[in-house]
Amino acid sequence: MTDPRRTEQVHPQYTNLDTLPTTELVQAFADDQLNAIQAVRQAAPAIAAAIDAAFPRLERGGRIVYAGAGTSGRLGVLDATELTPTFSWPAERAVPLIAGGERAIRQAVEGAEDSFDLGVTDVRGANVGPDDILIGVAASGTTPYVLGTLQAAREAGALTIALANNPGAPLLAAAQCAILLDTGPEIISGSTRLKAGTAQKITLNTLSSALMVRLGKVYGNLMVDVKATNTKLEGRAVRLVQHATGTNEDTARQALNEADGSVKTAIVMLELSLRADEADRLLEKHAGHARAALEDSP
Repeated sequence: MTDPRRTEQVHPQYTNLDTLPTTELVQAFADDQLNAIQAVRQAAPAIAAAIDAAFPRLERGGRIVYAGAGTSGRLGVLDATELTPTFSWPAERAVPLIAGGERAIRQAVEGAEDSFDLGVTDVRGANVGPDDILIGVAASGTTPYVLGTLQAAREAGALTIALANNPGAPLLAAAQCAILLDTGPEIISGSTRLKAGTAQKITLNTLSSALMVRLGKVYGNLMVDVKATNTKLEGRAVRLVQHATGTNEDTARQALNEADGSVKTAIVMLELSLRADEADRLLEKHAGHARAALEDSP
């Protein structure tokens, strides 16, 4: 019997994949991945609607909760983990739930993704509430664990967003914001870590990054809430301040030192000739939005 899910069907174009020379094999993988980009582009209106629905809840202090199994769950863990160093987003406000727990990040946990009740339990254990958003991710769109997380999150009053790679998937019907990433059959039949996973990663990056822009974590297109936790990021912080203010390296470093490493505070200090505490108060007045603070010169 043929599985109706497009992600599980055999790709008709690559039936001789195992006979291709290495160069052609690489080209085939690269070409097929282009379909992931196209799927995300087609889903752009749904992605934008999800961002607009999620933004007010995060403004009120809510959390981004990710839920998935296997590759989809690991992509959620990755996106959650990267928000803190990239945008200084509090780690406790990015909560990844993966079927089977932390052990499942590195190895398969048999049966975990097949448990609807485990999804419900994990959401309740995370104390998901009305100001939170839950992003459920499953290529098949049928994973019981993720369906359980969506149901529990909706019952708790959270906003639910679903990413799935098959039209008509139950996951999409279970969420308030449904995002279909129709990537079709995989070049290696059923291996949804390929273009289905790529489309999921692009979409998660887009969702979280756009929300961070709306929340004032970006000035222009500068990553002004970067958390400088190593030498590379310290250098990046200096360059960001220089770019935004037109100052030299020494001036930028001095401002960053006085601003306790905060790029946006250093920018406001230099642009408005303020002390660090004055710049911080002005930023606080404008909910951390550097542009609004700069346009409100005291």
